[in-house]
Amino acid sequence: MGLIKKIALLMVAGCALAGASLAAGQAAGGGMALQITSSAFTEGGMIPKQFTCEGPDASPQLSWSGAPAGTQSLALIMDDPDAPVGTWVHWVLYNLPASTKELPEGVAKQEQAAGGLQGSNDFKKIGYGGPCPPPGKPHRYFFKLYALDTKLDLKPGASKADVERAMKGHILAQGQLMGKYKR
Repeated sequence: MGLIKKIALLMVAGCALAGASLAAGQAAGGGMALQITSSAFTEGGMIPKQFTCEGPDASPQLSWSGAPAGTQSLALIMDDPDAPVGTWVHWVLYNLPASTKELPEGVAKQEQAAGGLQGSNDFKKIGYGGPCPPPGKPHRYFFKLYALDTKLDLKPGASKADVERAMKGHILAQGQLMGKYKR
């Protein structure tokens, strides 16, 4: 094989490896992935009772990294796709400052909290509403974080659907943390 062909093959292989590496770091939807963790539970682990309707119903501590340059705000949606009536929304929080890297345990259940705005959950309340599944199999609870290239033009109390519509086309990166709870 000639030198030119060898160089061309090496360049193609290098581009393919770079593309695979980039794809591995991307989240669904094409954005880069955010890493989100909690001091209360691990990915796929059980959510402690204190963060549920069987306890004080405080929101768990969350922290994250990986927000890309150009991030103007962050949004967080927590929901349960295993609810008997379909996906149940537990928390909607948006317009968090881009510099935010953590939410403390027990975010206040008020329209303005943690530097952002809180929306309505499916309990028809503002702020966090913890896991409260019917007795039976464990339910999964997804804490989904989005880095956005804009602040959302929404008033406090917006629904998950409102936030998702407003975010469309503005997601730079996203990540999620899943915890389980059973009664």
